[in-house]
Amino acid sequence: MNRSFLIVVSIALLLGSCNPQKTVFEEVDGLAAFSADSLGKHIAELSDDDFEGRKPFTEGETKTIQYLKEKFIAAGLEPGNGESYFQEVPMVNITTHAAPAMQVQSAKGNFTLKGPDDYVIWTDKTDTAVSLDNDELVFAGYGVVAPEYNWNDYEGLDVKGKVVMVLVNDPGFNAGDTSLFKGKTMTYYGRWTYKFEEAARQGAKGCLVVHNTEAASYPFTVVQNNWNTSRLRLDPRGKVEKICDVIGWISGPAAQKLLTAAGKDTALLASADIRDFKGAALNLKLSTSIQVKTNYNQSNNVIGKITGSKYPDETIIYTAHWDHLGIGTPDETGDSVYNGALDNASATAGLLELARGFKSLPTKPERTIVFLSVTAEEQGLWGSAYYAQNPIYPANKTVANINMDGLNWYGKTKDVIIVGQGQSELENYLRQEAAKVNRVITPEVHPEAGYYYRSDHFNFAKAGIPALYVGSGIDVIGKESGYGKKMDEEYTEKHYHRPSDEYDTATWKLDGAIDDLQLLFRVGRRLAYGQNWPQWKTGSEFKTIREKGE
Repeated sequence: MNRSFLIVVSIALLLGSCNPQKTVFEEVDGLAAFSADSLGKHIAELSDDDFEGRKPFTEGETKTIQYLKEKFIAAGLEPGNGESYFQEVPMVNITTHAAPAMQVQSAKGNFTLKGPDDYVIWTDKTDTAVSLDNDELVFAGYGVVAPEYNWNDYEGLDVKGKVVMVLVNDPGFNAGDTSLFKGKTMTYYGRWTYKFEEAARQGAKGCLVVHNTEAASYPFTVVQNNWNTSRLRLDPRGKVEKICDVIGWISGPAAQKLLTAAGKDTALLASADIRDFKGAALNLKLSTSIQVKTNYNQSNNVIGKITGSKYPDETIIYTAHWDHLGIGTPDETGDSVYNGALDNASATAGLLELARGFKSLPTKPERTIVFLSVTAEEQGLWGSAYYAQNPIYPANKTVANINMDGLNWYGKTKDVIIVGQGQSELENYLRQEAAKVNRVITPEVHPEAGYYYRSDHFNFAKAGIPALYVGSGIDVIGKESGYGKKMDEEYTEKHYHRPSDEYDTATWKLDGAIDDLQLLFRVGRRLAYGQNWPQWKTGSEFKTIREKGE
């Protein structure tokens, strides 16, 4: 080879190495596609009465998934499941009719509790009827078996065929002890869903969770909305499951009445916060019944994608659930449509804005971007659970999940909240992207609510996929300190899971939602180019799952 040619090539390579590689995208790329007007129109449409509260298995589902398919196509998304925009989710709709009262036998005399004033019960079983028939009641503390915390509320306690009464949240919450679990920050052991699962594993016939507004993060009225309504779960046929016959909630005053009849007081409840707590039979017997009707059908996740230009088998998945509660118990105004404007028409509409943002990028994403709107979140995160169990894109090739569940409706904020802070390196990405636009990360206002375990990203986390979930900030620009917290708490108290969760153009300010969407877009855009894989942080309960799967 000619020596002069080699010299020229060497100089060229040297010069090239001195210059940084050109960034594949500019900081402003894709941001102009986001529109508060567009977002508001989608929220208004999805939460309109015509969509009947978007409950699966209803005409509301049919309208919702068709709407999303049309908007995915209009945004330029490809079908996300082969040639289809849908992933069928086989489910069963369980409609229960509980007897209006529960009989209690005690040594001090018999009495009745009234549903739904004192308790709310249902069943996940598909039998035609289930019942409690003079079944013993046992207090099992928090109903937790957590070896990593050296905690077992069921140790030495016989609950087979009995009804367990347990407290909501974790021992550290009521005790205010940071050495117990995660203190005020709820773990998955604090969730009522876990308590039902563990009670079934222990062989209990029933499980009643004692309600406490602060510990549960919502009032008993939210629980009462479930009285004699239908509930969905994944089709159990062909599966071996351990589930209780009767599950539900009991109000604080009703629990106190049971304790009094058992010759106990609140000291028994307080004793559950102590590490050497021992559960005890209450010498009470419960009787009631539930009639059951079942309907097997298919619901649908809606899924679209932008295929990556260089690494099409590596995916970044954005999620939001499209469903809400449908038509149910009328409120004080007579309104029976649970529109779910914030929860979760807002984030479903946000998916459409994100899709437009990614499609507008001058350079196509190198990794595949998936937009997944899942079903039946309100019934137990079932749509995302089915996807996690039957992934269209393998978990070990899924770079990250970014989930949304309720967007900011009260204006621009200086901050954004990471839910479940300390889980994954995605939080570092978010913090760095926020700094670029002069925003900051703040801690959760209510870590005791366990929000990290209450939305669809949780099922991705359980599959080992790093999952990011953010909440609306509370430091509202131009407002007094505490305004954002006040608005958030007002929504929870007055509108969460109520017919009044409606879109109001006069009071909703979506510029803050656009800021948050653009921030989540920036995180995904950063992941979309290159080969970085965010990891779980040390101390996350999901870290070993990812490591074992790789």
